[in-house]
Amino acid sequence: MPEVLFDQIKEAADFIKSAVTSKPSIGIILGTGLNNLATEVEDPISINYKQIPWFNKSTVESHKGEMVFGKISGKPVVILAGRFHYYEGYSMQSVTFPVRVLKELGVKTMLISNVSGGVNEKYEAGDLVVLKDHINLLPENPLRGQNDERLGPRFPDMSDTYDSVLRNLALKIAKQNNIPCHEGIYVALQGPNLETPAEYNFINIIGGDLVGMSTVPEVLVSRHANMKVLVVSIVSNKCFPLSSIKKTSLDSVIAVANTAEPKLRTIFKEIVKNI
Repeated sequence: MPEVLFDQIKEAADFIKSAVTSKPSIGIILGTGLNNLATEVEDPISINYKQIPWFNKSTVESHKGEMVFGKISGKPVVILAGRFHYYEGYSMQSVTFPVRVLKELGVKTMLISNVSGGVNEKYEAGDLVVLKDHINLLPENPLRGQNDERLGPRFPDMSDTYDSVLRNLALKIAKQNNIPCHEGIYVALQGPNLETPAEYNFINIIGGDLVGMSTVPEVLVSRHANMKVLVVSIVSNKCFPLSSIKKTSLDSVIAVANTAEPKLRTIFKEIVKNI
């Protein structure tokens, strides 16, 4: 099985290398409603996921499903405009396959974004949060099964998962640009349903500041592959205290993401410039 995955990664990467000459060391994953950064890429070359061997189709609204190569702040990057989710029915290996391919293409640093529910009473919808840690409550792990040492170690250490240098840089950039930004802990659940009030309360009790349905699998594989990781979340809705909960829809989540996206874009662009 590891041999099959390794061969699939190589096949996908070889196809991409035949289509683009760029060799980016920075990879960026854009979450729900956060595709505008891809439109600012200089000299873009886009590859639809459907064209890439072994890639799945992104089925969630606002996830374009394409890989974009080009430059941001004069530096070569590759953007995954749309991610895969466990709740779409894909295995964790499929969800994280694009991250494996980025590593094979030479990416050393991953900048990851998402929108998530805020379970810290200090957070408001539209706030930005730099992740400092996570709690993984997903039912499957992308590293489960026989390990391939060519991809990473059997037991990767997770004590410094979210790179402290990148976190401090993100917070500094936010402050310089008068962007409200917190540091917090992300709790991952499988979805696709939003959480109940009792679940929001539970997440707050166990130390979570945010809750979402993505990101952690990609982070685990990024660290397994020895890539540096920065994650910035946009708070899509206020979920704590429980009295603040309001009915939420995908449309409302996308609307908040669209409003806050320019702030996230500013931070990511400045980080790329400073890496």
